[in-house]
Amino acid sequence: MNTKPVPGLFVTGSDTGVGKTFVAAQIARDLVRRGVRVGVYKPAASGCDRNDRGELVADDALRLWEAAGRPGTLEEVCPQRFAAPLAPHLAAKAAGQRLDANRLRAGLEVWRARSEFLIVEGAGGLLSPLGDDEYVADLAADMGFPLIVVAANELGVINQVLQTLVVAETWPTPLRVAGIVLNHRRQLTETEDPSLASNRAELAHRAVPPMLAELAYAAERFDAEVDWLKIAP
Repeated sequence: MNTKPVPGLFVTGSDTGVGKTFVAAQIARDLVRRGVRVGVYKPAASGCDRNDRGELVADDALRLWEAAGRPGTLEEVCPQRFAAPLAPHLAAKAAGQRLDANRLRAGLEVWRARSEFLIVEGAGGLLSPLGDDEYVADLAADMGFPLIVVAANELGVINQVLQTLVVAETWPTPLRVAGIVLNHRRQLTETEDPSLASNRAELAHRAVPPMLAELAYAAERFDAEVDWLKIAP
């Protein structure tokens, strides 16, 4: 197996639907703007739609691919795609197939050979299952990249993020968290959700990993400059 030491980040979420792809794509754009050759990898995706040719297409993988400047092929970005909106191993079973645990890992190797930086996006959160006895956290541990924890800046985010950090710290192979990114997945005001005014400061106070940045609703830039290369040795 190729052991080329390419830096990278594993993007996970504090929950499903918090904006992992949106944040991962913005990280890719940041790096591309700096002249970095970025590889993007989403090992498996469910809830995929079929295109005009009847092929399953993962919208998340497409967004990552376009953000990175379309390196390689979409097939290489996301080699295992399923239609049912379920956990990947269950979506595969619904299609009469099997989620290939080896392929989840081996699919990263093509990107090591051609990239200066790798961005891997997991499915759901760290405890999202990838089989009867495997979780996203196991995949993240095997890949070895520091985590970026993406969380929706809404009421409840403090509990969700701290629980994710506990899982990372106490996993059999502890997972290093490079930092936290808050994402605004909806256009809310502080009147609608008063926690918007305090969530970031509370997390900065309570979490050991740093608060790296915040991404406003539909924004094209983070609110702070982050040296992604530096935090992903």
